[in-house]
Amino acid sequence: MSSPSFNRPRLSVLQIINMSVGFFGIQFGFALQNGFASKILTTFGANVEHLSLFWLAAPLTGMIIQPIIGHYSDITWTRLGRRRPFFLTGAIIASTALIFMPNADILVHVLPPLYVGAGILMIMDASFNVAMEPFRALVADLLPSDQRTLGFAIQTCLIGLGAVIGSTLPYILTKVFGVTNVAATAGVVAPNIVTAFYIGSFIFIAAIVWTVITTKEYPGEHTTDQLAKEGIGQIFRDFVAMPKTMKQLGVVQFFSWFALFSMWVFTNSAVAGHIYKIAPENMVDSNPTYGDASDWVGVIFGVYNGVSALCALFLPAIAFRLGRKLTHAISLTIGGVSLISIYFITNPTLLVIPMIGVGVAWASILAMPYAILAGAIPPHKMGIYMGLFNFFITLPQIINGFVGGLIVKHMYNGQPILSIVMAGVFFIIAAACVRFVDDRDDTLTTA
Repeated sequence: MSSPSFNRPRLSVLQIINMSVGFFGIQFGFALQNGFASKILTTFGANVEHLSLFWLAAPLTGMIIQPIIGHYSDITWTRLGRRRPFFLTGAIIASTALIFMPNADILVHVLPPLYVGAGILMIMDASFNVAMEPFRALVADLLPSDQRTLGFAIQTCLIGLGAVIGSTLPYILTKVFGVTNVAATAGVVAPNIVTAFYIGSFIFIAAIVWTVITTKEYPGEHTTDQLAKEGIGQIFRDFVAMPKTMKQLGVVQFFSWFALFSMWVFTNSAVAGHIYKIAPENMVDSNPTYGDASDWVGVIFGVYNGVSALCALFLPAIAFRLGRKLTHAISLTIGGVSLISIYFITNPTLLVIPMIGVGVAWASILAMPYAILAGAIPPHKMGIYMGLFNFFITLPQIINGFVGGLIVKHMYNGQPILSIVMAGVFFIIAAACVRFVDDRDDTLTTA
């Protein structure tokens, strides 16, 4: 069999887009989770200071699943290829979980809806990870070095588009189609959120199927008969032997994703309390003002994702001129200053401005570290190392999950807005750490 590590043909822009359409669906689902899972869990009875604990399900499952999926997708070959069987399986499970998440209150009558919802969140995020990890490896598998920045940029663009629609969908359903954002009774998720999750389920599976149908993979150097030789233990050996560049990027990722976790978990409560002046006990779906605040959070999340989609189109040219490291450092700094500025905003409409800066940072976070990393990884280990790289994304989220709520409760006197400020500071620290990263092929950034 030929190896994907040699003679990769250059692909057309259309082929790269087809390859990445699945990520549009994945991020559509992620946008719904990131924008509204906290609201759903709050509706089912979670306290604000406990939200980060419930969100631990996401990084914990990602830390375990992504390296395993990466390892086995490296050494597996089927009729569907190496990566496609894994993200198709993940899509089927994720689409089902998206349907169940806002309906946790009616699924069972034995456990409280809060715990059912948290369990579905874990299943949903685990399946997202099964679908997502092979996509990162797929770009590195199929593209030569000088097209990787373009490949990850297009992937980021489609991620942004999916997230824009997913984040703003509840708002659109209410303002355009008249679907109410007020639940009939307390403890029930608002109809616009439920409908958005149904639509997200369909989009998720349809996008994945598109990539499966339109993208051809190359057989790898390893085959299924080597599974006995390279078991789970190989994951730990590869972790110990990870490239130096990967370790350096890990520090940057730690601070970046600690910040992102704070933003995703606490923005809804921060905006509702700090800007809309809603008391914690009134943050329920039967409160129309809280419904407006939550919908607006979805809109501003859509703004940062939309900006990231646009920025992704320019990233290859900017990285070619400035280098990938400087591009990433500047982007993170812009995002950090933007998050800090939210503290000084009192008009909800003005939140659009800092979210533009957050979008710049998000575009770079989704593209630059992976473009840098791909040049430092042995080609036949692309899947496992892309999976292991997720460790530096999940670890900071896990730490934040345990301490984030305690920090808000005891250090910030129950003010989630200060967690958003902290996130901005961490973005700036991440930017400072970028200078210590070695980029082995930083000049190969054009298409």
